[in-house]
Amino acid sequence: VQLQASGGGLVQAGGSLRLSCAASGRTFKFYAMGWFRQTPGKEREFVAGITWDGRTTFYADSVKGRFTISRDVAKDTMDLQTNSLKPEDTAVYYCAQRGEAYSPPTSRPDDFLFWGQGTLVTVSS
Repeated sequence: VQLQASGGGLVQAGGSLRLSCAASGRTFKFYAMGWFRQTPGKEREFVAGITWDGRTTFYADSVKGRFTISRDVAKDTMDLQTNSLKPEDTAVYYCAQRGEAYSPPTSRPDDFLFWGQGTLVTVSS
């Protein structure tokens, strides 16, 4: 399974970016997904999660109300809409997929089996 994250870039504070994640080798359809982020010298941090059917989402407190996770089951893609970006949102963003079908998303990186290569988001002040 290969996950491909895209959509990162340089944006001013207050701006928006839409990150996308696509899979090859295994469908998204039956697996919970998540977005995480990481900055140098820090542990990977949970950002948002979504159930396999897209019906339930949850967010880190730091992004709640600003970020929206979604998935298109038919297209087998997942997105993260990031609004009102802050300099502290600067990080490499990773999409991840759980290994077990129908298992719930969690905020723990160790619960996710497959990871994308990451896309860099830089927010300037």
